[in-house]
Amino acid sequence: MTIFSTIGLFIALSLLMALVLAMIAIVPWLRAPRTHSKSVDNQLLDINVAVFRERLAELKTDKDSGIIDDNHYDNQKLELERQLLDAQREVAPMVTPGIKSRLIIMVWVPVLAAMAYLMVGNRTPVFELWAAEDKVGQVADDLLTGKIDQPPAWAIEDGNQLISAMQTNVYRHAGDYNRWMRLSELFLSLEATDSALEALSRSYRLSPDNEEIATTYAQISFFANKGQLDANTRRVLEDVLAKNPAHEGAQMLMAMGEARASNFDQAQGWIKRLRDSISAKPGDHTQALSSLDELSANVTVQKQQASEGVEVTVKIDASLLPLVRPDDVLFVAIRDVNGGPPFAAKRLPITAIKQGEVVISLSDLDAMMPERTLGSARSDKVQLAVIARISHSGTASAESGDLSGNPVVISADQTQVNVEINQQIP
Repeated sequence: MTIFSTIGLFIALSLLMALVLAMIAIVPWLRAPRTHSKSVDNQLLDINVAVFRERLAELKTDKDSGIIDDNHYDNQKLELERQLLDAQREVAPMVTPGIKSRLIIMVWVPVLAAMAYLMVGNRTPVFELWAAEDKVGQVADDLLTGKIDQPPAWAIEDGNQLISAMQTNVYRHAGDYNRWMRLSELFLSLEATDSALEALSRSYRLSPDNEEIATTYAQISFFANKGQLDANTRRVLEDVLAKNPAHEGAQMLMAMGEARASNFDQAQGWIKRLRDSISAKPGDHTQALSSLDELSANVTVQKQQASEGVEVTVKIDASLLPLVRPDDVLFVAIRDVNGGPPFAAKRLPITAIKQGEVVISLSDLDAMMPERTLGSARSDKVQLAVIARISHSGTASAESGDLSGNPVVISADQTQVNVEINQQIP
């Protein structure tokens, strides 16, 4: 079906619908009585007559009791009788319109409806989507259902058309987790990580027991979050391991995530568990075991570096807690008292703060540049200061409205420090 036939079908259906709706409104009018001699029943006539009779009776009573004289009585009676005669007039029926008026209405109602639809907004994206579905709609469906792995060359001449057709196809089959999974692969190939994660999350919600989808979702989330296990990723991995304790991919992600979170003992535990699982399988796994030994050695080095760092306890003044927003970011850094890039820094979501307090470890693992580390600063006897700031915008530079504390100077061998966020930057 071509774009012109699709538009033609759409216009025909729109006109038909407009005609049907117009007829619903016009048919009662067309059935109006044709005769001019038939009077319209006045349902209020009986009520009017009864009221006027009561008024006449009241006037008669007032005259008999001497409240009004004969002249006033006659005038009031005459006026009431005149009003009663006016109320008894026949109401003229509605005049039936001619055939020309009917035809004008029947033609212009659908025409105006179609014009209003076309003129309300720009319909170009709609026409472009129809064109994409006409051209590559079947290719998109074959890709999403696994019938083909690669689209033909002609289908990717305009990549936007294929992407639009695939997205539309997935939303039409929103309950198919496989389509969401394949759509996420498309987004990953385009390096659209956020869109890929959204598609994966939908696929996972539709099929939470599918290990492949769960581990892929956790893996993409893990690396998108710069190697950190957030609460959602941890929950997904724990669900996978609860159903399959020997799942190697989930164990590796847990080991890497715990190491990144400075939970070194837990990371070593996952490495040992994974090593035992691989060793128990038949075959030569020398390379895999060697990689695990290297990872374990790196975790040991990281643990040693972390032990030489500084444990920073950040507290927020109670009066400033109402100013904290859910999407704020906490920055903690150790830098030269004279300024310059920090030797160690961390950027954490505000959810890391519990009851107005959080404990953070800063060490050479948090160096921003390989040659500018906390260890080198201490060797050079650089006077250091610890700073903490809550940013509303999420940027590293301080801005008006951010919450901060005074820098706290520490000695070269100091391993613990308390910083209070107690002011708002004007």
